[in-house]
Amino acid sequence: MFFRRKGWLRKEFDEKLLTQLNNNKEHWQKQKQLLDRSFDASDEAICQTKIAQVKYYFLLKEAKQRNVSIKR
Repeated sequence: MFFRRKGWLRKEFDEKLLTQLNNNKEHWQKQKQLLDRSFDASDEAICQTKIAQVKYYFLLKEAKQRNVSIKR
């Protein structure tokens, strides 16, 4: 009775994970392009790019652990 929602909740959170994964990937790529185009990159810009990369890799690892895939 109480465990019937388990599949529904997992599906909902998997969708949220995929949207966050896509958003963080885009953010990381934008930061990386900005860093590549700059002549004299500041330490803050480098740190922001690394933070975006680590967030993306963390979410990617979580998605692999949960066996989540994008259905096209």
